Amino acid sequence: MEQTLKQLGELLLGAIPTMVLLLALYGLYHVIVHKPLEAVLAERRKRTQGAAEQARADIAVAAQRAKDYETHLREAQLAIFKALDNRRKQAIETRAAAVAQARERAQQQIAQAKAQVEQDAASARATLEQDADRIANQIIGTILQAAGSGPVAVVGGR
Repeated sequence: MEQTLKQLGELLLGAIPTMVLLLALYGLYHVIVHKPLEAVLAERRKRTQGAAEQARADIAVAAQRAKDYETHLREAQLAIFKALDNRRKQAIETRAAAVAQARERAQQQIAQAKAQVEQDAASARATLEQDADRIANQIIGTILQAAGSGPVAVVGGR
């Protein structure tokens, strides 16, 4: 067992330079590779998170703009519908005014036509009365002439 311990001691003694080299290698790795790599990764993480936050902010801004656009679009549509409604009402009012005006003109024309017909009827009545009196006088004159008394002038009317 003593010999085993002696061999183990020699083995450990021979491993010391390997351990020193391993620790030196670890130290160099840590200084040359690990720290710069951590710095690069930290910078990358920071930029990535910053870009993600910027993207979230941009998305929020875009969502707000879309919301504003939709609001403006609704307002514009509402304004268009109101304008169309006003035009429709105005067209209805114009049509109603035109109908009323046409009706008024028709009533005036009817009244004028009635007055003209009444005037023509009165004139025709007067002409008929004169003709009736003249014809009656001619008939009476013819009857009296036929009866032998000669021409007689009947004056007057009914």
